[in-house]
Amino acid sequence: MRLAAVREQTPEYTSYDMTYRSRSTTNRGNEAYTITGVINVPRGPGPFPAVVLAHGYIDPGVYVRGQGMTRERGYLAARGYIAMHVDYRNHAEADDDPRLAVRMELGYSADVINAVKALRNSRDVPVDDDRVAMFGRSMGGGVVLKALIAEPGLVQAATTWASVSSLEAQNYDQFERNDPEDSDDPVARRYGAPEENPAFWRANSSRPYLDRITEPVLVVHGRVDDTCPPRWAPATQSALTRAGVDSTLQWYDDGHAFGPAFNAAMARTVRFFDARLGGQ
Repeated sequence: MRLAAVREQTPEYTSYDMTYRSRSTTNRGNEAYTITGVINVPRGPGPFPAVVLAHGYIDPGVYVRGQGMTRERGYLAARGYIAMHVDYRNHAEADDDPRLAVRMELGYSADVINAVKALRNSRDVPVDDDRVAMFGRSMGGGVVLKALIAEPGLVQAATTWASVSSLEAQNYDQFERNDPEDSDDPVARRYGAPEENPAFWRANSSRPYLDRITEPVLVVHGRVDDTCPPRWAPATQSALTRAGVDSTLQWYDDGHAFGPAFNAAMARTVRFFDARLGGQ
């Protein structure tokens, strides 16, 4: 990981642009992409606990570096956590993955996993290697679940806010099926829609593999979320519990973006991280 320009300085932290390399081995060979992002580092010698942030869907054509979780990043850093916001491949100034459209965000999960590894390998950021968590919101919640499945034991805790479903067929029905802009969905075109190929869609969901997760997970959702239906949260949390995962569901009277309940939800999330990562 390389730090770049200073974006902001406050009495509690300094915010930097940053880049790192996201490397993966696939059935097509080795891949490597330069990923951009923003990292907030608390003032002081450290070492500090850290949270890697996975943002929700924003059209990559309009997305700018660090967009989507600015409030969360600042809140965490002001309370003594390094907060590393991942842009993902194909976003901002990051490299493009030509096969991203048919990978169902798995490339994003690889980028989040590699962000944790880059953070731990950094000589410029005083991170406590044994106190790292993941935080995903909306689409990023699904990204984080798949990252936890792919690399159990990588982090010590995770939270998902207003998350997409842990079943990809439900996500397709909610976001792609009736959207004119997604009428030619590349995944459905290549593999068939969920009713045509249900085994494929289930096999590419996180729910069948939740028993691989070893970290405690806090599920946070708004009761009036009109983007990711509230029924998805208890379904995923129940599936986590059945799979043996230490999981908790926390409800708030708020919508998808978390307006009035944001501070209460963040305070609850920090308490969760403090308890699971051993405090500050």
